[in-house]
Amino acid sequence: MGKPDKPQKGRVVWNHSTHIPGLIAILTELSEYEGIQTITPAVLGSTKSNMPSLNIKVSVPIRGGFKLIARKGKMFQEVFLLTTLSKEQLETAIAQALE
Repeated sequence: MGKPDKPQKGRVVWNHSTHIPGLIAILTELSEYEGIQTITPAVLGSTKSNMPSLNIKVSVPIRGGFKLIARKGKMFQEVFLLTTLSKEQLETAIAQALE
């Protein structure tokens, strides 16, 4: 697993005008991993607790991929990711993209 030399690249869908700061850069980097087809940022909301740095975790499986939850500060954003990667492979890719 890893970034391909030049094969098919995934895409990040821009369907919202507002995103968590720094999220799009991480999602764009994730889209370059082999096996990731489409990344769609979705619902943006607020929480009571504070997360000082950007954190992305795999939440639940969906048809064809996974739902992710991105957190930073008191904001959260759902992200839907279509992929052939396993949950463990995706978690590894996210950790590498967040470095």
